Amino acid sequence: MSRRIFIGDVHGHYRGLMRLVGMIAPPAEDTLHFVGDLIDRGPRSAQVVEFVRKNNYPCVLGNHEHLLLNAFPDEDPNLRAFQGWLNSGGQPTLTSYPSTEALLEHVEWLKTLPCYLDLGDILLVHAGLNPKRSLADQTLMDFCWIRDDFHRHPKPFFANKQNITGHTITFTLPGVEPGQIAQGPGWLNIDTGGYHPKSGWLTAVDDDHQLVYQVNTKTDAKRMRSLDSASTPVEPARVKSRKSRARQSIRVI
Repeated sequence: MSRRIFIGDVHGHYRGLMRLVGMIAPPAEDTLHFVGDLIDRGPRSAQVVEFVRKNNYPCVLGNHEHLLLNAFPDEDPNLRAFQGWLNSGGQPTLTSYPSTEALLEHVEWLKTLPCYLDLGDILLVHAGLNPKRSLADQTLMDFCWIRDDFHRHPKPFFANKQNITGHTITFTLPGVEPGQIAQGPGWLNIDTGGYHPKSGWLTAVDDDHQLVYQVNTKTDAKRMRSLDSASTPVEPARVKSRKSRARQSIRVI
């Protein structure tokens, strides 16, 4: 049986991604899906993007890709947005490219990424969904940047499908330990903080077999667990409201 594998925010950690893919050992009939934030913070963003692009793996737009696209609306950068991107983890990404031309080639590909992928029983989206709006009325800022309004909502957005997201590192949610997946009403958050020194875990979820594969970008540890044992339930009422970080002029998670 073919598998659908969902991979959390890679953030430029190409070596960790290759070790994770090696663990999964996907045959040709499997499909790897990426939840966005391929880039920034880690050292080899260019290689991560090229791997996903070359293999034509499905990927949704993340907030860090959004920052990069704002920085390069055309061949000439928007200086204010460019500085905001650099301040939000973009400097290692810029350094990973051998030339501006190579970066702009990837920028053109990133422009083609969808805000969400509807797989029937699963909706893959980077940040989440605004519970006050229908799917058709969601904005790019909702798809790429929303946090608390999504996590605090007590009911599933869909009656017949699950949201798989990244964006918010799971240990920042109440009761979730570093490396654990967070599970709420109708959603599963698989950004376990692969770049973060408090965690380092990069996560892939085999939804069809309810398995979780993880490698640690800091220690080189790896592990495979059941989705049930790797997940921690989150009580929406305990999620504290925070100020929006969806601004290019400040650092973002």
